[in-house]
Amino acid sequence: MIAGIDLGTTHSLAGVMESGFPILVSDGEGRRLTPSAVCFGADGEMLVGWPALEKKEVDPSRVVTSVKRLIGRRASEKIEPSPDYPIGAGPGGWVNVLIDGQVLSPEKISSHILAKLKADLERSCGQVVDRAVITVPAYFNDAQRAATKRAGELAGFVVERILAEPTAAALAYGLDRLGEKSRVAVYDLGGGTFDISILELN
Repeated sequence: MIAGIDLGTTHSLAGVMESGFPILVSDGEGRRLTPSAVCFGADGEMLVGWPALEKKEVDPSRVVTSVKRLIGRRASEKIEPSPDYPIGAGPGGWVNVLIDGQVLSPEKISSHILAKLKADLERSCGQVVDRAVITVPAYFNDAQRAATKRAGELAGFVVERILAEPTAAALAYGLDRLGEKSRVAVYDLGGGTFDISILELN
C-alpha cells in the first residue's frame, strides 16, 4: 500500500486507494484535515496538528506553522511573510527554526507532521504503511524537493516519488487518458499560496 500525501502550507492530508477509489484518511476524531502545525512546549512536550494550532493563540513563538515556506531555503533568501517564530541560519546556510536554544530544521519539523499522518494511516488501514508519494508545488526547486523527501524519510516512509501538485491533480481527474494532445490549466487555491500551472498532455 502506498499513501498519497499532500504536505500543505496550512493543512495536510493523506489518502490511499481502495478498490480503485481514493479514500482520505481521518484522525481519531474523524477529521480529514491536519493543520501543518507543531508546538514545542516549554516542558518538552510536542504537539502536532489541531492541539498545536490551539496553542498558537497562547504562545505563537513556540508553534511552528507554514514550515513548508522554509523547507529547502537558504537563510540569505527573503522569507515572506515573516513567521511568528524565530528563524536563523543553520549548517550550510539553510534556514532553521530556533526555539529555546534548539536549532530545528524544517525537514525535521515537517517529519513530525508526516509521522502524525503515518500514524493516522496505520490506525485507519490496520496495517503498516511505510511507502508514500508526497506532492509539492510545481515551483519547488531541487533543494526543496530533496528536503521534502528527507522529511518523509525521517517520518519512516520510503518516498516513492515527489510529485508536482498540478500533475497530481491532472492524474486524479484522469486527464492523462485524454484521447488527444491537450493543454490544461490547473488552479491550486491553497491555504498558503494560489498557483496556476499549464500542463501539456500527450
